[in-house]
Amino acid sequence: MTKADLVKIIANETGIIRKDVSVIVDSFFNTTKDCLKDGNHIEIRGFGTFKLKQRKARTGRNPRTDATIPVPERTVPTFKFSREFKNEIIDTFK
Repeated sequence: MTKADLVKIIANETGIIRKDVSVIVDSFFNTTKDCLKDGNHIEIRGFGTFKLKQRKARTGRNPRTDATIPVPERTVPTFKFSREFKNEIIDTFK
């Protein structure tokens, strides 16, 4: 599913025109990015949590040359689904 598909589905379900839905979806994505850039996390109950995680420094390996390379510590964005969300998805496949 693409963003355009998502906008189309939301527009059909709500009766709001696609242009307005697109603005809302873009705003949600941009707000999520801005909050993570500021170091905050976003919790949407019943859906999941967007947050930043700190990855430790480690030693990596270049698969082409087999040389070891130091990989520095870094911060990465993550998403964790809520328990309710996971259970609902799992129940559909039983």
